[in-house]
Amino acid sequence: MLAQEIIRTKRDGHALSEAQIQSFVKGLTDGSWSEGQVAALGMAVFLRGMGREEAVHLTRAMMHSGRVMQWPDMPGPVLDKHSSGGVGDKVSLMLAPMVAACGGYVPMIAGRGLGHTGGTVDKLEAIPGYTTTPDPARFDRIVRELGCAIIGQTGDLAPADKRFYATRDVTATVESVPLITASILSKKLAAGLQGLSMDIKCGNGAFASTPAFARELAESIVAVAGGAGLKTRALITDMNEVLGDEVGNALEIAETIAYLKGERQESRLHEVTLALAAEMLVIGGLAADTAAARARLQQALDSGAAAEKFAQMVVALGGPADLMERPQAYLPAAPVIQAIPAPRAGVLSAMKTRDIGLLIVEMGGGRRVASDAIDFRVGLSAVRHVGASLAAGEPLAMVHAADEAQAQRVIAAYQAAVTLAEPGTAVAAAPIVMDVIG
Repeated sequence: MLAQEIIRTKRDGHALSEAQIQSFVKGLTDGSWSEGQVAALGMAVFLRGMGREEAVHLTRAMMHSGRVMQWPDMPGPVLDKHSSGGVGDKVSLMLAPMVAACGGYVPMIAGRGLGHTGGTVDKLEAIPGYTTTPDPARFDRIVRELGCAIIGQTGDLAPADKRFYATRDVTATVESVPLITASILSKKLAAGLQGLSMDIKCGNGAFASTPAFARELAESIVAVAGGAGLKTRALITDMNEVLGDEVGNALEIAETIAYLKGERQESRLHEVTLALAAEMLVIGGLAADTAAARARLQQALDSGAAAEKFAQMVVALGGPADLMERPQAYLPAAPVIQAIPAPRAGVLSAMKTRDIGLLIVEMGGGRRVASDAIDFRVGLSAVRHVGASLAAGEPLAMVHAADEAQAQRVIAAYQAAVTLAEPGTAVAAAPIVMDVIG
Protein backbone atom coordinates (compact mmCIF):
# COMPACT_ATOMS: atom_id res chain seq x y z
CA MET A 1 0.00 0.00 0.00
CA LEU A 2 1.15 3.52 -0.74
CA ALA A 3 1.97 5.54 2.37
CA GLN A 4 0.50 8.70 0.87
CA GLU A 5 -2.85 7.00 0.27
CA ILE A 6 -3.03 5.82 3.88
CA ILE A 7 -2.21 9.37 5.03
CA ARG A 8 -4.87 10.74 2.64
CA THR A 9 -7.50 8.41 4.10
CA LYS A 10 -6.96 9.71 7.62
CA ARG A 11 -6.42 13.30 6.47
CA ASP A 12 -9.91 13.20 4.95
CA GLY A 13 -11.42 11.94 8.19
CA HIS A 14 -11.99 8.28 7.27
CA ALA A 15 -11.26 5.24 9.42
CA LEU A 16 -8.14 3.27 8.57
CA SER A 17 -8.59 -0.42 7.84
CA GLU A 18 -6.68 -3.09 9.71
CA ALA A 19 -4.60 -3.71 6.57
CA GLN A 20 -3.72 -0.01 6.28
CA ILE A 21 -2.66 0.13 9.93
CA GLN A 22 -0.54 -3.01 9.58
CA SER A 23 1.12 -1.48 6.50
CA PHE A 24 1.93 1.67 8.48
CA VAL A 25 3.42 -0.28 11.40
CA LYS A 26 5.47 -2.40 9.00
CA GLY A 27 6.77 0.86 7.51
CA LEU A 28 7.73 2.06 10.98
CA THR A 29 9.79 -1.05 11.70
CA ASP A 30 11.44 -1.66 8.32
CA GLY A 31 12.07 2.02 7.53
CA SER A 32 10.01 2.08 4.36
CA TRP A 33 8.00 5.04 5.72
CA SER A 34 10.00 8.27 5.82
CA GLU A 35 10.07 10.54 8.85
CA GLY A 36 7.90 13.01 6.96
CA GLN A 37 5.29 10.36 6.22
CA VAL A 38 5.26 9.12 9.83
CA ALA A 39 4.86 12.71 11.04
CA ALA A 40 2.07 13.37 8.54
CA LEU A 41 0.03 10.39 9.68
CA GLY A 42 0.63 11.30 13.32
CA MET A 43 -0.70 14.81 12.67
CA ALA A 44 -3.67 13.46 10.71
CA VAL A 45 -4.61 11.18 13.63
CA PHE A 46 -4.03 14.05 16.09
CA LEU A 47 -6.47 16.25 14.15
CA ARG A 48 -8.98 13.65 12.95
CA GLY A 49 -8.90 11.14 15.78
CA MET A 50 -9.30 7.37 15.74
CA GLY A 51 -12.19 5.10 16.53
CA ARG A 52 -11.91 2.34 19.13
CA GLU A 53 -11.53 -0.37 16.48
CA GLU A 54 -8.71 1.55 14.80
CA ALA A 55 -6.96 2.02 18.14
CA VAL A 56 -7.23 -1.72 18.86
CA HIS A 57 -5.74 -2.53 15.44
CA LEU A 58 -2.89 -0.04 15.99
CA THR A 59 -2.20 -1.40 19.48
CA ARG A 60 -2.08 -5.00 18.29
CA ALA A 61 0.07 -4.19 15.25
CA MET A 62 2.64 -2.30 17.36
CA MET A 63 2.56 -5.07 19.97
CA HIS A 64 3.54 -7.61 17.28
CA SER A 65 6.27 -5.37 15.79
CA GLY A 66 8.86 -7.01 18.07
CA ARG A 67 9.25 -9.73 20.67
CA VAL A 68 6.13 -10.78 22.56
CA MET A 69 6.84 -12.35 25.94
CA GLN A 70 5.24 -15.64 26.87
CA TRP A 71 4.71 -16.96 30.39
CA PRO A 72 3.72 -20.62 30.00
CA ASP A 73 3.06 -22.77 33.05
CA MET A 74 2.95 -19.87 35.51
CA PRO A 75 1.34 -20.95 38.79
CA GLY A 76 -0.41 -17.59 39.18
CA PRO A 77 -1.72 -14.65 37.15
CA VAL A 78 0.72 -12.37 35.28
CA LEU A 79 -0.18 -8.81 36.27
CA ASP A 80 1.18 -5.28 36.03
CA LYS A 81 0.47 -1.66 36.84
CA HIS A 82 1.24 1.45 34.81
CA SER A 83 1.20 5.12 35.81
CA SER A 84 0.89 8.11 33.53
CA GLY A 85 3.54 9.80 35.69
CA GLY A 86 3.72 12.11 38.68
CA VAL A 87 5.97 13.82 41.23
CA GLY A 88 7.13 11.59 44.09
CA ASP A 89 5.37 8.58 42.55
CA LYS A 90 7.19 5.50 43.84
CA VAL A 91 4.08 3.29 43.91
CA SER A 92 5.51 0.71 41.47
CA LEU A 93 8.42 -0.01 43.83
CA MET A 94 6.01 -0.79 46.67
CA LEU A 95 3.22 -2.43 44.74
CA ALA A 96 5.17 -5.08 42.79
CA PRO A 97 6.54 -6.92 45.87
CA MET A 98 3.18 -6.60 47.66
CA VAL A 99 1.33 -8.27 44.77
CA ALA A 100 4.06 -10.92 44.48
CA ALA A 101 3.65 -11.68 48.19
CA CYS A 102 -0.05 -12.30 47.49
CA GLY A 103 0.53 -14.82 44.70
CA GLY A 104 0.72 -12.59 41.62
CA TYR A 105 3.57 -12.51 39.09
CA VAL A 106 4.68 -9.02 38.10
CA PRO A 107 7.10 -8.67 35.16
CA MET A 108 7.30 -4.88 35.41
CA ILE A 109 9.06 -3.09 32.56
CA ALA A 110 9.34 0.48 33.76
CA GLY A 111 10.46 3.77 32.25
CA ARG A 112 12.88 6.59 32.97
CA GLY A 113 11.92 10.11 33.98
CA LEU A 114 10.02 12.11 31.37
CA GLY A 115 9.79 15.88 31.65
CA HIS A 116 8.90 16.86 35.22
CA THR A 117 7.96 13.30 36.26
CA GLY A 118 10.36 10.89 37.90
CA GLY A 119 11.18 7.47 36.45
CA THR A 120 11.08 4.13 38.28
CA VAL A 121 14.23 2.93 36.50
CA ASP A 122 16.19 6.03 37.55
CA LYS A 123 15.18 5.41 41.16
CA LEU A 124 16.28 1.78 41.07
CA GLU A 125 19.65 2.75 39.59
CA ALA A 126 20.35 4.68 42.82
CA ILE A 127 20.88 1.20 44.35
CA PRO A 128 24.53 0.17 43.83
CA GLY A 129 24.85 -2.87 41.60
CA TYR A 130 21.15 -3.10 40.62
CA THR A 131 20.91 -3.87 36.91
CA THR A 132 17.84 -2.65 35.06
CA THR A 133 18.90 -4.43 31.85
CA PRO A 134 19.13 -8.17 32.59
CA ASP A 135 19.06 -10.61 29.69
CA PRO A 136 15.60 -12.07 28.91
CA ALA A 137 16.37 -15.48 30.43
CA ARG A 138 17.44 -13.92 33.73
CA PHE A 139 14.36 -11.70 33.81
CA ASP A 140 12.12 -14.71 33.14
CA ARG A 141 13.80 -16.75 35.87
CA ILE A 142 13.55 -14.00 38.51
CA VAL A 143 9.86 -13.37 37.83
CA ARG A 144 9.10 -17.10 38.05
CA GLU A 145 11.14 -17.65 41.22
CA LEU A 146 10.31 -14.48 43.18
CA GLY A 147 7.07 -13.26 41.66
CA CYS A 148 8.35 -9.85 40.62
CA ALA A 149 11.17 -8.07 38.83
CA ILE A 150 11.31 -4.40 37.86
CA ILE A 151 13.57 -3.59 34.91
CA GLY A 152 13.94 -0.98 32.17
CA GLN A 153 12.36 -0.92 28.75
CA THR A 154 14.00 -3.08 26.10
CA GLY A 155 14.37 -2.17 22.44
CA ASP A 156 12.83 -5.40 21.18
CA LEU A 157 9.41 -4.81 22.77
CA ALA A 158 7.06 -2.84 20.48
CA PRO A 159 9.90 -1.16 18.50
CA ALA A 160 7.33 0.45 16.17
CA ASP A 161 6.01 2.44 19.12
CA LYS A 162 9.51 3.66 19.99
CA ARG A 163 9.97 5.16 16.51
CA PHE A 164 6.44 6.55 16.31
CA TYR A 165 6.69 8.16 19.76
CA ALA A 166 10.03 9.78 18.93
CA THR A 167 8.48 11.40 15.86
CA ARG A 168 5.36 12.49 17.75
CA ASP A 169 7.54 14.02 20.46
CA VAL A 170 9.16 16.45 18.00
CA THR A 171 6.03 17.20 15.95
CA ALA A 172 3.64 18.28 18.76
CA THR A 173 1.36 15.25 18.39
CA VAL A 174 1.94 13.52 21.74
CA GLU A 175 -1.38 14.65 23.27
CA SER A 176 -3.61 12.32 21.25
CA VAL A 177 -5.71 9.96 23.35
CA PRO A 178 -5.80 7.06 20.85
CA LEU A 179 -2.06 7.34 20.22
CA ILE A 180 -1.23 7.52 23.94
CA THR A 181 -3.49 4.51 24.45
CA ALA A 182 -1.81 2.44 21.73
CA SER A 183 1.66 3.47 22.93
CA ILE A 184 1.04 2.32 26.51
CA LEU A 185 -0.89 -0.84 25.70
CA SER A 186 1.31 -2.12 22.87
CA LYS A 187 4.22 -2.43 25.33
CA LYS A 188 2.06 -3.93 28.08
CA LEU A 189 0.54 -6.51 25.72
CA ALA A 190 4.02 -7.38 24.44
CA ALA A 191 4.96 -8.17 28.05
CA GLY A 192 2.46 -11.05 28.02
CA LEU A 193 0.16 -9.70 30.74
CA GLN A 194 -3.16 -11.18 31.84
CA GLY A 195 -4.29 -8.13 33.79
CA LEU A 196 -3.38 -4.45 34.13
CA SER A 197 -4.09 -1.75 36.70
CA MET A 198 -3.76 1.77 35.24
CA ASP A 199 -3.04 4.86 37.30
CA ILE A 200 -4.10 7.99 35.42
CA LYS A 201 -2.71 10.95 37.34
CA CYS A 202 -4.79 14.11 37.23
CA GLY A 203 -3.95 17.61 38.37
CA ASN A 204 -1.31 20.32 38.17
CA GLY A 205 1.54 17.80 38.47
CA ALA A 206 0.17 15.38 35.88
CA PHE A 207 0.17 14.97 32.11
CA ALA A 208 -3.66 14.92 32.31
CA SER A 209 -4.26 18.29 33.94
CA THR A 210 -8.08 18.19 33.88
CA PRO A 211 -10.56 15.55 35.08
CA ALA A 212 -12.21 15.51 31.63
CA PHE A 213 -8.95 14.65 29.85
CA ALA A 214 -8.03 12.08 32.51
CA ARG A 215 -11.40 10.37 32.16
CA GLU A 216 -11.19 10.36 28.35
CA LEU A 217 -7.77 8.71 28.54
CA ALA A 218 -8.85 6.20 31.20
CA GLU A 219 -11.95 5.17 29.25
CA SER A 220 -9.90 4.80 26.06
CA ILE A 221 -7.27 2.61 27.74
CA VAL A 222 -9.86 0.35 29.39
CA ALA A 223 -11.89 -0.04 26.18
CA VAL A 224 -8.92 -0.63 23.87
CA ALA A 225 -7.25 -3.01 26.33
CA GLY A 226 -10.48 -4.98 26.52
CA GLY A 227 -10.70 -5.05 22.73
CA ALA A 228 -7.15 -6.41 22.60
CA GLY A 229 -7.90 -9.09 25.21
CA LEU A 230 -6.27 -7.53 28.30
CA LYS A 231 -8.41 -7.15 31.42
CA THR A 232 -7.82 -3.62 32.71
CA ARG A 233 -9.11 -1.27 35.40
CA ALA A 234 -8.11 2.38 35.54
CA LEU A 235 -7.98 4.63 38.59
CA ILE A 236 -7.90 8.41 38.20
CA THR A 237 -5.78 9.68 41.08
CA ASP A 238 -4.95 13.14 42.38
CA MET A 239 -1.64 14.76 41.48
CA ASN A 240 -2.20 18.27 42.83
CA GLU A 241 0.51 17.70 45.42
CA VAL A 242 3.65 15.63 45.85
CA LEU A 243 2.90 11.94 46.43
CA GLY A 244 4.57 10.71 49.61
CA ASP A 245 7.13 12.48 51.75
CA GLU A 246 10.22 12.28 49.52
CA VAL A 247 11.08 13.37 45.99
CA GLY A 248 14.36 12.37 44.34
CA ASN A 249 15.85 9.04 43.34
CA ALA A 250 17.79 7.78 46.38
CA LEU A 251 15.35 9.47 48.76
CA GLU A 252 12.40 7.65 47.18
CA ILE A 253 14.20 4.31 47.48
CA ALA A 254 14.72 5.07 51.18
CA GLU A 255 11.02 5.91 51.53
CA THR A 256 10.08 2.67 49.75
CA ILE A 257 12.20 0.64 52.16
CA ALA A 258 10.70 2.41 55.19
CA TYR A 259 7.19 1.84 53.81
CA LEU A 260 7.70 -1.87 53.16
CA LYS A 261 9.20 -2.33 56.63
CA GLY A 262 6.16 -0.65 58.21
CA GLU A 263 8.15 2.29 59.54
CA ARG A 264 6.29 4.91 57.52
CA GLN A 265 3.03 4.67 55.62
CA GLU A 266 2.00 8.20 54.61
CA SER A 267 -1.76 8.05 54.18
CA ARG A 268 -2.22 9.22 50.58
CA LEU A 269 0.68 7.16 49.23
CA HIS A 270 -0.53 4.11 51.18
CA GLU A 271 -4.10 4.55 49.93
CA VAL A 272 -3.22 4.80 46.23
CA THR A 273 -0.81 1.85 46.50
CA LEU A 274 -3.45 -0.33 48.15
CA ALA A 275 -6.13 0.76 45.67
CA LEU A 276 -4.06 -0.06 42.58
CA ALA A 277 -2.69 -3.32 43.97
CA ALA A 278 -6.17 -4.42 45.05
CA GLU A 279 -7.45 -4.03 41.50
CA MET A 280 -4.60 -6.28 40.33
CA LEU A 281 -5.51 -9.01 42.81
CA VAL A 282 -9.19 -8.90 41.81
CA ILE A 283 -8.40 -8.94 38.08
CA GLY A 284 -6.06 -11.88 38.64
CA GLY A 285 -8.60 -13.87 40.65
CA LEU A 286 -6.48 -13.68 43.81
CA ALA A 287 -9.22 -11.95 45.81
CA ALA A 288 -13.00 -11.95 45.57
CA ASP A 289 -13.34 -8.17 45.84
CA THR A 290 -11.28 -5.09 46.62
CA ALA A 291 -12.01 -5.25 50.35
CA ALA A 292 -10.62 -8.78 50.56
CA ALA A 293 -7.70 -7.75 48.36
CA ARG A 294 -6.82 -4.79 50.57
CA ALA A 295 -6.87 -6.99 53.67
CA ARG A 296 -4.55 -9.48 52.00
CA LEU A 297 -2.16 -6.75 50.86
CA GLN A 298 -2.06 -5.20 54.32
CA GLN A 299 -1.20 -8.61 55.75
CA ALA A 300 1.66 -8.91 53.22
CA LEU A 301 2.99 -5.60 54.54
CA ASP A 302 2.44 -6.31 58.22
CA SER A 303 4.01 -9.77 58.07
CA GLY A 304 7.15 -8.54 56.31
CA ALA A 305 6.46 -10.74 53.26
CA ALA A 306 6.39 -7.77 50.87
CA ALA A 307 9.65 -6.37 52.28
CA GLU A 308 11.26 -9.80 51.83
CA LYS A 309 10.15 -9.93 48.18
CA PHE A 310 11.69 -6.51 47.55
CA ALA A 311 14.95 -7.55 49.24
CA GLN A 312 15.11 -10.75 47.19
CA MET A 313 14.46 -8.84 43.95
CA VAL A 314 17.26 -6.37 44.72
CA VAL A 315 19.74 -9.22 45.34
CA ALA A 316 18.62 -11.15 42.23
CA LEU A 317 19.28 -8.07 40.09
CA GLY A 318 22.72 -7.38 41.56
CA GLY A 319 22.03 -5.12 44.53
CA PRO A 320 23.31 -5.46 48.11
CA ALA A 321 21.98 -8.25 50.32
CA ASP A 322 21.54 -6.00 53.36
CA LEU A 323 19.98 -2.96 51.68
CA MET A 324 16.81 -3.23 53.77
CA GLU A 325 18.79 -3.29 57.03
CA ARG A 326 21.35 -0.62 56.11
CA PRO A 327 19.99 1.60 53.32
CA GLN A 328 22.07 4.56 54.53
CA ALA A 329 25.25 2.53 53.85
CA TYR A 330 24.40 2.21 50.15
CA LEU A 331 22.13 5.02 49.01
CA PRO A 332 24.08 8.16 48.03
CA ALA A 333 23.51 11.17 50.29
CA ALA A 334 23.67 14.85 49.37
CA PRO A 335 26.43 16.92 51.04
CA VAL A 336 24.07 19.81 51.90
CA ILE A 337 20.77 19.28 53.72
CA GLN A 338 18.80 22.35 54.78
CA ALA A 339 15.27 23.22 55.88
CA ILE A 340 12.97 25.17 53.58
CA PRO A 341 11.29 27.53 56.08
CA ALA A 342 7.70 28.66 55.79
CA PRO A 343 7.95 32.39 55.05
CA ARG A 344 5.02 33.06 57.41
CA ALA A 345 2.51 31.21 59.54
CA GLY A 346 -0.37 29.64 57.68
CA VAL A 347 -2.06 26.53 56.31
CA LEU A 348 -0.58 24.87 53.23
CA SER A 349 -3.41 25.21 50.73
CA ALA A 350 -1.85 24.45 47.33
CA MET A 351 1.30 23.32 45.53
CA LYS A 352 2.52 23.98 42.00
CA THR A 353 3.42 20.30 41.73
CA ARG A 354 4.79 20.44 38.20
CA ASP A 355 7.13 23.27 39.23
CA ILE A 356 8.41 21.11 42.11
CA GLY A 357 9.05 18.26 39.69
CA LEU A 358 10.96 20.58 37.36
CA LEU A 359 12.94 21.80 40.37
CA ILE A 360 14.23 18.24 40.88
CA VAL A 361 15.23 18.13 37.20
CA GLU A 362 17.10 21.43 37.53
CA MET A 363 18.97 20.05 40.55
CA GLY A 364 20.18 17.13 38.41
CA GLY A 365 17.68 14.58 39.73
CA GLY A 366 16.14 14.31 36.24
CA ARG A 367 17.20 14.86 32.64
CA ARG A 368 16.93 17.89 30.39
CA VAL A 369 18.15 15.73 27.48
CA ALA A 370 18.40 11.95 27.23
CA SER A 371 22.20 11.93 27.60
CA ASP A 372 22.22 13.77 30.97
CA ALA A 373 23.68 11.91 33.95
CA ILE A 374 21.45 11.68 37.03
CA ASP A 375 22.52 12.96 40.45
CA PHE A 376 20.83 10.33 42.62
CA ARG A 377 21.55 12.28 45.84
CA VAL A 378 19.45 15.38 45.34
CA GLY A 379 15.81 15.97 46.16
CA LEU A 380 13.36 16.84 48.90
CA SER A 381 12.40 15.03 52.09
CA ALA A 382 9.87 15.54 54.89
CA VAL A 383 7.51 17.25 52.44
CA ARG A 384 4.51 18.80 54.20
CA HIS A 385 1.15 18.16 52.60
CA VAL A 386 -1.92 20.21 51.74
CA GLY A 387 -3.85 20.98 54.90
CA ALA A 388 -0.78 21.17 57.16
CA SER A 389 -0.61 24.08 59.62
CA LEU A 390 2.80 25.71 59.88
CA ALA A 391 4.36 28.33 62.13
CA ALA A 392 6.62 30.95 60.57
CA GLY A 393 10.01 29.36 59.92
CA GLU A 394 8.75 25.79 60.35
CA PRO A 395 10.08 23.52 57.55
CA LEU A 396 7.92 23.10 54.46
CA ALA A 397 10.42 20.37 53.43
CA MET A 398 14.11 19.57 53.62
CA VAL A 399 16.28 20.15 50.55
CA HIS A 400 19.09 17.71 49.73
CA ALA A 401 21.44 19.66 47.48
CA ALA A 402 24.76 19.23 45.71
CA ASP A 403 26.11 22.49 47.17
CA GLU A 404 25.12 25.54 49.21
CA ALA A 405 24.29 27.70 46.19
CA GLN A 406 21.92 25.06 44.82
CA ALA A 407 20.25 24.74 48.22
CA GLN A 408 19.54 28.48 48.35
CA ARG A 409 18.06 28.48 44.83
CA VAL A 410 15.79 25.56 45.72
CA ILE A 411 14.63 27.17 48.96
CA ALA A 412 13.48 30.30 47.13
CA ALA A 413 11.86 28.34 44.30
CA TYR A 414 10.05 25.94 46.62
CA GLN A 415 8.66 28.79 48.73
CA ALA A 416 7.32 30.33 45.52
CA ALA A 417 5.71 27.01 44.51
CA VAL A 418 3.47 26.67 47.58
CA THR A 419 0.51 28.72 48.79
CA LEU A 420 -0.16 29.43 52.46
CA ALA A 421 -3.71 30.37 53.54
CA GLU A 422 -4.31 32.37 56.69
CA PRO A 423 -3.79 30.48 59.98
CA GLY A 424 -6.89 28.56 61.02
CA THR A 425 -8.25 28.26 57.46
CA ALA A 426 -9.96 24.91 56.86
CA VAL A 427 -8.14 23.26 53.94
CA ALA A 428 -8.75 19.68 52.87
CA ALA A 429 -6.78 17.77 50.24
CA ALA A 430 -8.70 16.23 47.34
CA PRO A 431 -9.46 12.50 47.59
CA ILE A 432 -6.45 10.55 46.31
CA VAL A 433 -8.65 8.22 44.22
CA MET A 434 -10.92 10.43 42.17
CA ASP A 435 -12.63 7.82 39.98
CA VAL A 436 -12.49 4.16 38.92
CA ILE A 437 -13.06 3.16 35.28
CA GLY A 438 -13.77 -0.35 34.04
